Amino acid sequence: MTEPEQIKASRRPFWFALAMFFVPLAIAFVVYYGTSWRPVRGTNRGDLITPARPLPHVSLATADGKTTDKDWLTGKWSLVYIGDGACDADCRTALINARQVRLALGDDMNRVQRIFLYTGTCCEQPYFDTEHAGLIAARLEGESGTALLSTFPRYAAIAPDVAHRTYVVDPLGNLMMSYAPDAPAKGMLEDMKKLLKLSHIG
Repeated sequence: MTEPEQIKASRRPFWFALAMFFVPLAIAFVVYYGTSWRPVRGTNRGDLITPARPLPHVSLATADGKTTDKDWLTGKWSLVYIGDGACDADCRTALINARQVRLALGDDMNRVQRIFLYTGTCCEQPYFDTEHAGLIAARLEGESGTALLSTFPRYAAIAPDVAHRTYVVDPLGNLMMSYAPDAPAKGMLEDMKKLLKLSHIG
C-alpha cells in the first residue's frame, strides 16, 4: 500500500465518525424545516384541558333518589361521562369502557370512581344495577347542574360532541383531560396508570 493510500485509509474512521454525527442532523433538519411533520408532544392518549378547570362544589340529585355532598368530585380520580339518561348505544359503550379501565387498574381501582352526569330520566333497570354497580349517576338540573356543565370546555349545554366524551377529573376536583367517543379504551388505561403512578393524592 502506497503512502497516499495509507493516509486515505487512516482517515476513513474520521470521515465515518463525522458522517455519523452530521447525517442524522441533516436528515432531522430537512424533515423538520422541509415538511409539515412535527413530533408529537407528550405521551398522553387523551386530550389535555389546559389549564385544568376547577369544578364548582355543587350537590346534585342522584338516580337512586339521594343527593351528593358538595365534595363528591374530590378525593378520588373520576371518569366522567355526560349524556342523556336514556343512555343509547354510544353511552353504554363509554360506560363499559370506563368500567373496564377501572377494573384493569387492579389494586389502584379504588382510587377511581365512575360518574354518569345525565339529563332527562335515568336509568334503565336492571341493566344499570347489574352492569354498572358502583356507578354514580347524577342529574344535571337547576342552577347546580348548569354551573357544573358550564365548566366543561366550549360547552354550555348538552351537545353531541360533549355528550359522548369521557372526562378525567383529578382528586382536587380539576377537569384535566377528555377522550373522544372513538378513543380506544387501551389509551385511557395507559393514561390512568401513569396518572395514578405519579400522583400522591387520591
